[in-house]
Amino acid sequence: MDTKILLENGTNELEVLEFTLGGNHYGINVAKVREILTYEKVTPVPNAHPSIEGIFMPRDTMITVVNLKKSIGMADNEEKGLLIITNFNKLNIAFRVDAVLGIHRVSWEEIIKPDATINAAGAGVSTGIIKMNNKLIIILDFEKIVTDISPETGLKMSEIDELGERERNMVPIVIAEDSPLLNRLITDSLKKAGYVNLNINNNGKEAWDKISEYKRKGTIKQNVGCVITDIEMPIMDGHRLTKLIKDDSALSNIPVIIFSSLVNDEMRRKGEQLGADAQLAKPEIGNLVREIDQLLIKKQQNL
Repeated sequence: MDTKILLENGTNELEVLEFTLGGNHYGINVAKVREILTYEKVTPVPNAHPSIEGIFMPRDTMITVVNLKKSIGMADNEEKGLLIITNFNKLNIAFRVDAVLGIHRVSWEEIIKPDATINAAGAGVSTGIIKMNNKLIIILDFEKIVTDISPETGLKMSEIDELGERERNMVPIVIAEDSPLLNRLITDSLKKAGYVNLNINNNGKEAWDKISEYKRKGTIKQNVGCVITDIEMPIMDGHRLTKLIKDDSALSNIPVIIFSSLVNDEMRRKGEQLGADAQLAKPEIGNLVREIDQLLIKKQQNL
């Protein structure tokens, strides 16, 4: 099945691949999907996490196979189904699902953010819900599912310790990140690295509204020294936020760093076309700090 549908840059749209598990409807951002295969025999891995079925090697690439039903707490009826092969956070992972129904193009504005009853205390695995044709499609948080299975695939906080003692820095940094857990981890990391003047936002729209207000008041310099944005966010995604900033002559000199699990070759090209100053995959928290350092130095030199 061809999952490559071309999207224009910065339009605040995404394609969602709809699939089923036990008769329920779920979704994944097509940008994470490499291909879809019929179920293949996998080799079990001794002492692996219960949700890991094993590994297989199509075209000489080793891929871990995750039983998605088990990982989200559903009973598994052992039907083989299909494998959705994904690539994000620099990992190749296959998720076993019952069936794939198709691809839908939607705006981030149409995606409903789950409330605290669904994602209590960061424990939930849904990033958004789409209502379509009288059914609900739950977009799963695949990064969290993988991090829960293998915590070392998440943000490598030890990288911050390796940076050593650093001076306190009051440059204002605007952050757009919809995951409460990642918001906290990024905030803790940056503060540990000396960046303590942080403006946290739950999506691109929140960040853009604040930046627009600072522009209206003439206080951009005091409030926005740098922007760090995820790509996948409800209401407004990171590519749209980047485009709005870089297309505005009063804001275009603000360094924008895309920090996302989706930074692969194709997404990197999109980010470059939109004018992003740096793009990093989510585990690279140490490199994020180094990029902020370099961009702020460069910005200072250009003033």
